[in-house]
Amino acid sequence: MNLPLPASRQLAWHELEYYCFIHFTTNTFTDKEWGFGDESPSLFNPTDFDADDMVTIVREAGMKGLILTCKHHDGFCLWPSRVTEHSVARSPFRNGEGDVVFELSDACRRHGIRFGIYLSPWDRNHAQYGSPAYIEYFRQQLHELTTEYGEIFEVWFDGANGGDGYYGGANETRSIDRTTYYDWDNTRQIVRDNQPQAVMFSDAGPDVRWVGNEKGIAGDPCWSTINQELVFPGIDPASFEARLTQKRGTGDMVDAWDSPTQLLNCGDRNGANWLPAEADVSIRPGWFFHSSENDRVRTPENLFDLYLKSVGRGTSLLLNLPPDRRGRIHEIDQESLMGFKALREAMFASDCISAATVLADSGRVEDLLEEASWLQAESDHLTLTCTFTESQSVGIVGLREQIHLGQRVDSWSIEVHTDQGWRKVKQGEAIGNRRLIDIGHQRIDGVRICILGRVAPAIRELALYDHPLRAS
Repeated sequence: MNLPLPASRQLAWHELEYYCFIHFTTNTFTDKEWGFGDESPSLFNPTDFDADDMVTIVREAGMKGLILTCKHHDGFCLWPSRVTEHSVARSPFRNGEGDVVFELSDACRRHGIRFGIYLSPWDRNHAQYGSPAYIEYFRQQLHELTTEYGEIFEVWFDGANGGDGYYGGANETRSIDRTTYYDWDNTRQIVRDNQPQAVMFSDAGPDVRWVGNEKGIAGDPCWSTINQELVFPGIDPASFEARLTQKRGTGDMVDAWDSPTQLLNCGDRNGANWLPAEADVSIRPGWFFHSSENDRVRTPENLFDLYLKSVGRGTSLLLNLPPDRRGRIHEIDQESLMGFKALREAMFASDCISAATVLADSGRVEDLLEEASWLQAESDHLTLTCTFTESQSVGIVGLREQIHLGQRVDSWSIEVHTDQGWRKVKQGEAIGNRRLIDIGHQRIDGVRICILGRVAPAIRELALYDHPLRAS
């Protein structure tokens, strides 16, 4: 059976799992979420911006990458773009000599953090938005960002396109067909040519898809595969239903999704394309900093729960950290980040798999792992039985597939052994890059994982963790 396989750029992206968004522009100083496009560049004036400090916080929080909103919908550029004056070059920041993109990309390189860019296709400032001339402008900016700031791991294209705006003083509403206006095939080729190992994110890819919400929660299950033609290049409910009806008419197997966002949230076990989901969420209610939200920063416990529902379901977690008007990550946000890190570290440190005797259908797993860093079953069934000489506290079962061979596992079930014998505590579908399965905190004598694959499962990792929020 031929399964969809990830490209090398997607495999590298899967390894990151947890990284941050930095939403920063004139909105930070106007207390808005979406700028209208008429904001003066003179508003952008962080009083204590320090890229090294920001990236150090990101690294110490355990994140592996940083994606900067180089241009949001308001059109203000955090770099001195050569094709507009609506940028930091006309701001008081560094006396008009500043370049936030350079400072952060340079700090990321020095601290071992991957750097990514967000470039909004919509521009509420540009007078020619909606005409062919704007596409050339947009492509010139994309070329600048992908050639002048070193290696980029992800290019993020937002799905918001068209509406009311300043548009050079026109102050009107402009509509575009986002499926055709940007000529995405040729626009994306700029990234492929300049940054061949960068993944591109949009609602439907082409490398990484949206998870369908801004809550940081993936579907359960969340398949890394999808039929891209159902939702690409733009997600329109009417066209989605028409395409889905047509596909069902061919006799192809498709799940009964109610909406495009549900398809994005769950993926498609029978999908023809490897297009994994990214779960984006902000540490605050808004994407940009608002001091009025200082008492509503997500707690470490909430962030850990989101981690289980994103990374723990095979996606990556993109957590937004909006700098304040100083240009700093607020102290309240930092405290929550480090508390979240402590919970993750406590979980990973509690792995008791080394205390278990692990048997697979074909023999002792330890013997097999001496020859390979992963275990491949001999058929489409695989049973892994872990037993302890002394009972252990287990709350989360961790599983990973060897995804360079595709997403082979269809379903799984988990049993635990106590003095009352074996009993099933959980069952579900899909493993993918990582599964963190909450089985409830309990002391047990053994764990049995029964796996069914569409072809022989290939398991990269098995871990048995205590639950940090329930451990005694």
